Amino acid sequence: MKRIAILTGGGDVPGLNAAIKAFVGRLLDHDGYEIVGLRRGWASLLNIIPEPDADNSAWITPLGRINTRSIDRFGGTMLHTSRINPSISKLEHIPEHLLQSKGEPDERGRYDLTAAALRAIDFLKLDGLVALGGDGTLTFARRLHNEGVPLVAIPKTMDNDVFGTDYCLGFSTAVTRSVMFINDLRTGAGSHERFLVVELFGRYSGETCLLSSYLAGVDRAVIAEVPFDCDKLYHLLDADRSDNPSNYAVVAVSEGATIIGGGTIESGEADAYGNRKLGGIGGIVSDYLEKRSRDKVIYQRLAYLMRSGAPDSLDQLVANNYGSLAADLMRRGDTGKMVAVVDGRYTAVPIEVGSSGRKRVDVDRFYDVANYRPKVADVMGMPMFLH
Repeated sequence: MKRIAILTGGGDVPGLNAAIKAFVGRLLDHDGYEIVGLRRGWASLLNIIPEPDADNSAWITPLGRINTRSIDRFGGTMLHTSRINPSISKLEHIPEHLLQSKGEPDERGRYDLTAAALRAIDFLKLDGLVALGGDGTLTFARRLHNEGVPLVAIPKTMDNDVFGTDYCLGFSTAVTRSVMFINDLRTGAGSHERFLVVELFGRYSGETCLLSSYLAGVDRAVIAEVPFDCDKLYHLLDADRSDNPSNYAVVAVSEGATIIGGGTIESGEADAYGNRKLGGIGGIVSDYLEKRSRDKVIYQRLAYLMRSGAPDSLDQLVANNYGSLAADLMRRGDTGKMVAVVDGRYTAVPIEVGSSGRKRVDVDRFYDVANYRPKVADVMGMPMFLH
């Protein structure tokens, strides 16, 4: 009997539950497997106490057909999640039973508890591990792979920015919901004849903002890859409003967008991966437009609305196939891989590929820098997701 674990880490997205269900069902189609869910991402491996009489039920749960039967109907993750990275743990995230053996911190005051995570894996007698996550979660997955843990990764992120795959779970639903909310917000903007500023997730990659803007037909789009000028943006939007019979204009803004000469708008302390809470650039744009136009501006941060609810049909489809593919890889012992879509086909790539580059919008090909808007002139031969 082989014992396989699965976990979800980082921000939740629609499709995680569907991937978990597909993975469990596919693996249980074959005899000889026990599947357990590790709860709250990589934090589980630090909080599990490797002693026979310890109660670890808060951090591990058995998975079967019955308790995963209907989870694909809902968003989020039944296994819960966290942003903990054992290799760069903050002191406040270290469980009490590890405090005496935590070692010395690095120059940032972080502790490498990888050894503790490996002890937990050994204690649980795991023959393999599947990790669903974005760049942060998969960074530690690669570390475990290098330590000899049989591991398969499933990429997820609304920004669709994991390198090595055309598609990440959550992307389609994020775009679908963004387009829906932008179009819904037009009613207020048109009724009151105002500028509408919609801020979307996107720390380093503007792909979600770009595609949502393209599909929603916004007047202007400000993406994370291209610093912008507030005065220029105002004049463009002012002309857009004048040209609109309903006398309003819409701009979509990536939360990671920057003003020329400025930096990203962040707040709070950095998480385990070194990222501070991002967002607020849309508010700065809104305040500037109000000052210039001397009129109220409608400003809406979609934020968690983009990642809420059940997956759309594309995310459901890819999640089902990613989960099944991960199970097949694990069953064949073909580990050290990340499931992926490359050139429109399902495949698996070496897990190290994710660290070999950064996935960003091809600005020259898909963005009109002079006019702050998507540029899609001819789709012949272009990849499906315009990346």
